[in-house]
Amino acid sequence: MRISEVARRSGVSARMLRHYEALGLVRPTGRTGTGYREYSDENIRRVFHIESLRSLGLSLRDVGRALDDPAFAPAGLVEDLIRGTRDRIAAETELLTRLRRIDAAEPACWEDVLQVVALLQALGSKSPGARQRAALSAAEDVPLPVEALVEAVLSESDPNVAGALRWALAQSSSAAEEGLPLLAKGLDSPTAAVRKRAVRSLAELPDGAATALLTEALAHHDVVVRRYAALALGARGVADAIPTLVEMVVVGRNDGDAADALSALAADPAVADRIGTGLVGRLAGSGREPAARRRLTQALAGVPGDTASRALAELAEDADPGVALTAAYVLSLRAAD
Repeated sequence: MRISEVARRSGVSARMLRHYEALGLVRPTGRTGTGYREYSDENIRRVFHIESLRSLGLSLRDVGRALDDPAFAPAGLVEDLIRGTRDRIAAETELLTRLRRIDAAEPACWEDVLQVVALLQALGSKSPGARQRAALSAAEDVPLPVEALVEAVLSESDPNVAGALRWALAQSSSAAEEGLPLLAKGLDSPTAAVRKRAVRSLAELPDGAATALLTEALAHHDVVVRRYAALALGARGVADAIPTLVEMVVVGRNDGDAADALSALAADPAVADRIGTGLVGRLAGSGREPAARRRLTQALAGVPGDTASRALAELAEDADPGVALTAAYVLSLRAAD
């Protein structure tokens, strides 16, 4: 069988077959009377074996060893190939992500491209200062894709940089449309720190869809997520946050902020009695916890209405001096008004 026929059957070009011969990978059985190479069926099988091994990423040198050296074990080489393939995929994925983000920034010229690349590199810097400057620049000078900002804010551990990133994300015109789904995924992260960063970022987005996500987060399995959501919702006047805010006062977790949020909600007379009832109900169940009763009394101070006033009047006679003094002081202020 001549080389042209081998090339037709195997799909390997005649030029490559000659290259294989030069490397000693394939050896024709002989030559015709006119000097043409002649290949046997065994030669064709060997060509197929060579192509199969090359398809796995083996070098031609390793292909030759695999076919000719009985002691050449595949295990170690295959592990190396797997490792190398993973590295290449990771590198290509990183490049694809960078290109997609540059495309999303809609650069008008190569100068814009270079600025976006510089900001993306700065966001990945080991220097907190560089990351913070990149966040501020992303909001003020060169708009970055929301995806890049969300990824950065969900992975940022430095509080100052995280604050700058949240601010930059809130300034983005695409934050509501593109950022909310990504932050929603962050709420479902298996990592507690990522969930916390996600809910804090949502809390700074004014969009109504962000409010809806925060309201859903009141039922989240992570108590930290529930608490940050409640604080944000309280500031937005969402009464669904009341039970969580009251619980925060009871347990003493961000209780000052929770009391402030309850006070803001209580500006609505229809809500004030609900809040007062909630706080009074927890006072009755916290008789053995003096510190909790004091926090609840202080929270009642910011709640107008008859329910809170009646509770404070009773608390002014409380056996706990701290509770009694706080209640009496608040009542005196209300009388003066």
